[in-house]
Amino acid sequence: MRLRNIKGSREMIAASEFVIHEEETRAGTWHALFGNENPLHIEIGMGKGKFMMSMAKKHPHINYVGIEKYSSVLLRAIEKMEQEEHPLPNLRFIRMDAENIGKVFDRGEVDRIYLNFSDPWPKDRHAKRRLTSGEFLTRYEQILNPDGQVEFKTDNRELFDFSIESIKEKGWKLQAVTYNLHQDQKLSEGNVMTEYEERFSAMGNPIHKLIAKQ
Repeated sequence: MRLRNIKGSREMIAASEFVIHEEETRAGTWHALFGNENPLHIEIGMGKGKFMMSMAKKHPHINYVGIEKYSSVLLRAIEKMEQEEHPLPNLRFIRMDAENIGKVFDRGEVDRIYLNFSDPWPKDRHAKRRLTSGEFLTRYEQILNPDGQVEFKTDNRELFDFSIESIKEKGWKLQAVTYNLHQDQKLSEGNVMTEYEERFSAMGNPIHKLIAKQ
């Protein structure tokens, strides 16, 4: 996917009240930042923010942090937040590379990690960049609490199969697996769709989902 650079996007992000800046963030301070002890859920690669915003509205007693690497994409999420009639006090964004999550979140600080339609990085030499690779699972182990879990959705079957094997190799436990989420009565209950999920579903692509714990 080619990302169009938007002139001035970094400056607009820097000025947004909805963004927490990586250089200003210290692991272990998120409860203080939100002003409560509510559970903390994060989405890595949140895109334009539809999923995070929907979840924050649906679950006001959970704190959400949307992580996005690209300024031009994060700017779209900020614009959506600015259009909201009522602010979402339980949602903040951060622009950063997911490789640095151990610097931003403390050990056991995160209750749930969402990975939605992540970049498949199809070439074998780029496998470690996949957000469900062993390298990233190790990073998640450092920030998830003992009962925390990872939820992953994709329409890419090869990436999904890779993810299942990666999770097994790390000794994690698969709590649930489906190759057709929207036809799975149990797992589809309460499902919140992302922009990509809506698009791919409309094309007839089955959506795969797994839930995994350490």
